[in-house]
Amino acid sequence: MRLIIYGLNFSPEPIGVGKYTGELAEWLVEQSHEVKVVTSYPYYPDWQLPSTASKFLWQKERLAGASVHRCPLYVPKQPSGLRRVLHLISFAVLSLPVILWQALIWRPDAILVVAPTLAAAPGGILASWLGGAKSWLHIQDFEIDAAFDLGILKGQALRKLALAIERGIFRRFDAVSSISKNMCAKAAEKGVAENKIKSFPNWVDTDSIHPIADARSTRLEFGIEPEKTVVLYSGNMNEKQGIETLVDAARASTERADLIYVLAGGGPARPQLEQQAQGLNNVIFLPLQPAEKLNQLLSLADIHVLPQLANAADLVMPSKLTGMLASGRPVIAGAEPHTQIAEVITACGIAVAPESSAELAHAISALADDDDRRKKMGSKARETAVSEWEKTNVLGKFISEIEAITST
Repeated sequence: MRLIIYGLNFSPEPIGVGKYTGELAEWLVEQSHEVKVVTSYPYYPDWQLPSTASKFLWQKERLAGASVHRCPLYVPKQPSGLRRVLHLISFAVLSLPVILWQALIWRPDAILVVAPTLAAAPGGILASWLGGAKSWLHIQDFEIDAAFDLGILKGQALRKLALAIERGIFRRFDAVSSISKNMCAKAAEKGVAENKIKSFPNWVDTDSIHPIADARSTRLEFGIEPEKTVVLYSGNMNEKQGIETLVDAARASTERADLIYVLAGGGPARPQLEQQAQGLNNVIFLPLQPAEKLNQLLSLADIHVLPQLANAADLVMPSKLTGMLASGRPVIAGAEPHTQIAEVITACGIAVAPESSAELAHAISALADDDDRRKKMGSKARETAVSEWEKTNVLGKFISEIEAITST
């Protein structure tokens, strides 16, 4: 099968959408499929282009067996509001000639458009039509809803217009997938026909990410006393997480000498979080770790924490959750009872009210004081990761679905 993957983020970005899209391309090549990728230069999560990137030129490279076409784009230093919109539009405009040309000359069987960014989706539809290919939209993030609910964009008239355009775009794809049951249901609410909706969750390599019973050596490497109970947040730090509630929870727990809060990662919100945590001796920050050290990092935790803003519920399904569960540790997440995240962690964690540092601190203290409960939840977490998101199972089902579509 010939497949073009068209998306803003790709390898070697270490986390988020780029990580999954890169792993997908690599796996497809390993299964003897021909893959081309139209994408941007890597910039995430630091929102900074590498020194080798061209601001004005397109480049081509070979990566993990796939032919990768890098397109220039605008990357703002402070990604907020209008700057973020211009960032997304710049990729859609500057990548359009590439996706159209590749579809015309290569004649793929299918074009997979990954959102974000939805701004590139019209180009993906046009390219599919010109190249005689099937079109598949994969939604990692309902970015329009999230942008308005999180206050990045404002105005009811603008929101109605954006959602109307989104609805029209969704309905023109041959297939639309998303990463959770509730997000697939939301696609149906937005007018996608039920027979077009596919489940395509983010996966985890359960061989690479696995429980480590004794993490003392890793703790010592990072300057963490072995006897401490580690509360870990690992991932990007931006507007969608509400990570400031974790710092507030740490501030409320300063009398507990047994607890240490570890925030590992990077992103635009990190400087503000570091400033907020000044003076707290129970909070430490670690840099984003390379892929080969991710398992050791996740195994630092006695308790994983997944903060979320209330308005982000079910608009995103955090990709970091699968790794947390695969590491065999319980998760405390900011999630209302009806949301997908709350359902996932029912037996392997605790859901607390989003943005409530008091509830978060209470849940952390309760788990810190109950070793047996933590172990039982950790075992269930690992079991859930293996049964629901094991990499080869998820990607195998995707191949079956896309081959079925291209054969009609």
